[in-house]
Amino acid sequence: MSKHERVLLDGPAGTVEVFVEAHDSPTGIALIAHPHPLYGGSADNKVVTTLAKAFRELGCATLRPNFRGVGASAGDHDHGVAETGDLAAVHAYARGRFGAALPFHLGGFSFGAYVVTRLAKQLAESGDPARRLVLVGTAAGFVEGARSYVTEAVAPDTIVIHGDRDETVPLANVLAWAEPLDLAVSVVPGADHFFHRKLHLIRRIIESQWRH
Repeated sequence: MSKHERVLLDGPAGTVEVFVEAHDSPTGIALIAHPHPLYGGSADNKVVTTLAKAFRELGCATLRPNFRGVGASAGDHDHGVAETGDLAAVHAYARGRFGAALPFHLGGFSFGAYVVTRLAKQLAESGDPARRLVLVGTAAGFVEGARSYVTEAVAPDTIVIHGDRDETVPLANVLAWAEPLDLAVSVVPGADHFFHRKLHLIRRIIESQWRH
């Protein structure tokens, strides 16, 4: 059984709005980051809620924050830099609420996946590395809107999912990022950036690749 809550945290730039779904007895914690806030991204994005559902099916309490400038979250968009600090504040809240012993997982979609790679690096350096990452439609390299992303290296067991018809982040960008890291990429045929009519495959891939 899960309990749905809207929580307002004190973040580096003020309020961070977070949607929390807590199990009675969670076996893990998952923080999921949404796509680009200047292009309509929010915690209610369908890929983000699909990721949250997949993590809950794996026994995790889930947290879906709104990036600064979205919903009730304060502050201005900072291209992923300050947003990393905001996610770190959500991580600290989750650790305080659900405990330090539970494995902590990270999920992200598009811009959110890029920010999650930054947070994962920060958490590893601080001694509390994420147990598992799930990245969908990962922003990497040069993408539409004249944006360029230098996406951080991630652990080799990271679950990376991308559509072969992604019109926002070309599949070639993600393959170029993944190749030197020895990362496998799960490519969904016919899927666009937002996985229209393909959302069920995201959950299927996560379930098939997950190891407790």
